[in-house]
Amino acid sequence: MRAMSFDAPAPVEHRPLQLVNRSTPSPAPGQVVVKVSVCGVCRTDLHVIEGELPPRKSPLTPGHQAVGTVQELGDGVEGLKVGARVGVPWVHNTCGRCSFCRRDRENLCESALFNGFSVDGGYADYVLSDHSFTFPIPDSFPDLQAVPLLCAGVIGYRALCLADVPDGGRLGLYGFGGSAHIVIQIAVHMGLKVYVFSRSEEHGALARELGAVWVGNAQQGLPHKLDSSIMFAPAGEMVPLALEHLGKGGVLSLAGIYMTPIPTLDYTRHLYDEKIIRSATNSTRQDVQELLSLAAEIPVRTRVQPYPLEAANDALIDLKNGRINGAAALTLS
Repeated sequence: MRAMSFDAPAPVEHRPLQLVNRSTPSPAPGQVVVKVSVCGVCRTDLHVIEGELPPRKSPLTPGHQAVGTVQELGDGVEGLKVGARVGVPWVHNTCGRCSFCRRDRENLCESALFNGFSVDGGYADYVLSDHSFTFPIPDSFPDLQAVPLLCAGVIGYRALCLADVPDGGRLGLYGFGGSAHIVIQIAVHMGLKVYVFSRSEEHGALARELGAVWVGNAQQGLPHKLDSSIMFAPAGEMVPLALEHLGKGGVLSLAGIYMTPIPTLDYTRHLYDEKIIRSATNSTRQDVQELLSLAAEIPVRTRVQPYPLEAANDALIDLKNGRINGAAALTLS
């Protein structure tokens, strides 16, 4: 099978991913082999490939937003059949035994494995997936449009839940990429007023099209204080300003797996009046199931720019430089 793999972290401008040929994997008990049709290109992939997240495996095939069909079942697999259309998200599996798993907080599992990070992921013709972390895709979503839901959508949904926005409240979104363009559709569906902070005119235009009531850059004055905000941009220097934009009791939800250093905060200026900072970490199976169901109900419409598998480096370079309006994905079949 074909796979795009790298041996050591490097800037994506150096084109670290190489096309290799490998044997098609065989499933262990509890695993399924998924024939990948499309795999999303996520900012987390960028952090993994460039080494901002410490390497866990070498060589590594990235990718954790894979959509395809079940090709083969391992022993003991239940609830899935060969030929079923499924999605493979960020979390590969969890231990089920640690204190977090026992408290329904498997997103914080001490021994979790992650697709495209600690195990090979979906930048390949086939990927191995734990059957209990493999999800049926709603029929209303074609493969390409389903891809961003599996990570960008799920972590955005979790961050939105953690933001605790009051009914009819004002929600700020900092950065407007693959995750934010899904979250805004959920937020508008909920009756929230969405304020989008983006430096890109193209991204801002999409935000307005999807229902933003205000679009501007973070340095502009706002007409109102915000009730809650979600930070998608991995820019720690934006955190103090986002806190200043919040009203009393406001919540700032940080949706990234990686962020540059956060500057020193002034207690009175940034945190007083019971403001809250929360980080959204990974996701649970319930998060995935709820998001897929809600996205089909709304329905969410994703914007996805396709690239062939061999152009994975190009997709990552475009993502890094803000040239993707919506999300990006690699097409394999």
